[in-house]
Amino acid sequence: MKLLLLVVGRTVDKHLSTLIDDYTGRIKHYMPFELEVIPELKNAKSLSFEQQKEREGELLLRSMKDGDAVWLLDEGGREFRSIEFAAFLDRQHSSGARRLVFVVGGPYGFSPAVYARANGKISLSRLTFFSPNGALVFHRATVSCHDDSPRRTLSPRMIPRRISFRR
Repeated sequence: MKLLLLVVGRTVDKHLSTLIDDYTGRIKHYMPFELEVIPELKNAKSLSFEQQKEREGELLLRSMKDGDAVWLLDEGGREFRSIEFAAFLDRQHSSGARRLVFVVGGPYGFSPAVYARANGKISLSRLTFFSPNGALVFHRATVSCHDDSPRRTLSPRMIPRRISFRR
C-alpha cells in the first residue's frame, strides 16, 4: 500500500520545507510515500469561502483514485495517541486499499463533495494547523508511529511542580 499526503497550498517557508523533506525521507524507509501539493487557487480573493472550498475540492477529487482509502485531516476528526495511530495505519494497510490518502485542506476546510468521498476524519491535534504546518505535523506523527528507538520519558525533576504566570 502506498501512503499519499495531499496538501492544498505549497510551503513557502524554506525551514518548513527542509523539515518536510527530512520527514518524507524518513517515512520512505518504512513504506512507499508521496507528497502531492495541490496549487493554491489563482484570484482566490475574488471568490467566496464556499466557492474556494468547491474549487479546491474539485482539484482534490481529481487526485483521488477509485479504491483509495481517503482520510481527511480535520479538526472534528478522531484523535489518536501514537500507538493508536500506528495500529490504525496497520489496519488500513491490511484493508486492501491500493493507496492510503490523507488530505490537508485549505484555509476554509473541505467541500461537501470531499467529505462525501472520504472514509473518515482524523485530527492530529485540537489545534488547527494550516496546510504547511499540518503537513509537517502529519509527517512527524507518521514517523513517530514507526520509530523503533526507545521511548524517551521526562524525568520527574524536569516537570515543574507549579507553574505561575507573571504579569
